[in-house]
Parts: sequence; structure tokens; C-alpha cells
Amino acid sequence: MVADTASTPRVRKITLRIRRQDAPGKPARWESFNIEVPPGSNVIACLQAIARHPKTSNGQTTAPVVFDSGCLEEVCGACTMQVNGKVRQSCSCLVDSVAPNDGDTITLEPMSKFPVVRDLLVDRQRLFHNLKRVKAWVPIDGTYDIGPGPKEDPAHQAVRYKLSECMSCGCCLEACPQFNVEENEEHWDRAFVGAHAISQARLFNEHATGKVLKGARLDVLMGQGGVNDCGNAQNCVKVCPKEIPLTESIAAIGRAVTVHAVKRYFMGAK
Repeated sequence: MVADTASTPRVRKITLRIRRQDAPGKPARWESFNIEVPPGSNVIACLQAIARHPKTSNGQTTAPVVFDSGCLEEVCGACTMQVNGKVRQSCSCLVDSVAPNDGDTITLEPMSKFPVVRDLLVDRQRLFHNLKRVKAWVPIDGTYDIGPGPKEDPAHQAVRYKLSECMSCGCCLEACPQFNVEENEEHWDRAFVGAHAISQARLFNEHATGKVLKGARLDVLMGQGGVNDCGNAQNCVKVCPKEIPLTESIAAIGRAVTVHAVKRYFMGAK
């Protein structure tokens, strides 16, 4: 019986060119790997293939490439890296779209705005620190026994749901010219918080219970490193994998900060 070659998935050979670094502060180097990829493969599948057979293009055995991943369905935000010079989620980055032809090369690099731990793995601690700066949570202590919370209309719910899709992946920070590498933790509270933190502040300020901390959040965002440090490059909204309206959030918080400042000046509002 003759196989139907037209219906057989075409396996292609591509090259992965990866920027590698053995440890923080160590020199970086480039290594290339030739791998076979079936249709529908994503970048994570390519890295897993290298882990099974860690040999470079010139036949040298090397250590498997270190990277971060979790859900593999663009929910956890852990697998962010630069693919062909563009920051994105590697789990949802399909090889067919970035290397469609046999023999194509995909270049992988770690994000440049965070310290490299090893290879493609970076330390995103500062990202989460900035969420703490703006108190990006709903305080619920003491509310469990006071009955149901306020009802929310569908239109308002739709706005907040979109903001809630943020997965703290760091794409917006990597693309932002105002968010720069700052390894000294003592300076984190004075550096720009980033679009993700501003948008999350908006999310929780709009929450019926979370808005109790609205004043404290706006105090942070009207200070050094707050919303006024945004240069309005709008790179963040272009690279957000969840298409969150980050520039709308920045504008909304900018207006809220202005009103908050005026109230504080004339009425001593908290």
C-alpha cells in the first residue's frame, strides 16, 4: 500500500540560535542547534527537543538550555523571552509563523530588562515588587461574615475582566523605554513602576472592595516612578499578548492622580 504523502505532516529542519549565559554576571555566548519540527510546534517544543538531545550544530555536546515555563497556554506568563528580536510568550509562538521555511533560523534571547539567572531564565522579582508598591490586591480581612459584596453591572465587569487578564509576563516592561535595568533593590521604589502595575492599580481601584486602598495606590502613582514617568511611547500595548488596553489604563490613572492631588491640596483627602 502506497502512503499518501500529501496528507503526511511535513517535518522541517530549522536552526535555533540561542544566547546563553551560565550564571549571573558570567559572559554571554551564542550556541546554535539544528532540530526537526513537525507542523504546529511552538518554541517550547523546540527547547524540549534540545533538552532531549543537547548537541550544537557543530556536534558538540552541551548542557540543555535553561528556560522558564508553566501552563504552556499563555496564562502563567513565565515563558516570556525575545524571539527574533521581539518579546513574546514562547508557548504561543508557533514555529510555522516565525520560521515557515525549511532551514530557517529562530533567534532566542532572554529579556534584557531583568537580571539573567541562566540562559533564557531571568529574575522577574522587580516586576512583582512593583505590584506590591501599588497594593495590587483586594483587602478582604474581616469581610467574610458581612454578607455578599456589591453587585457589578455587566459593562463595568467587562472592563475590569479585560484588565484582570494580566499575567505579569513582563512583555510591556521589556518594550518600555522608561523601564530600565535596575539591579540595586534600594532604587526600585524610585524607578518607573511600569504599565502592568499602573493597569493593575486601575483594576483594583475599580473594585467595590479593593477601592478602599485607592488613595494609597494613587499616592504611590503620583510620586517618583509613578504614572508621570511614562513617556507615552505606547510600546506596551503593542506587545501585550492579552491585548490589555494599557494606554487606556495609563490615561485613566493619570486623570485619577490629578483629581487626587487637587483633593489633597484643597481638602486634605486621604
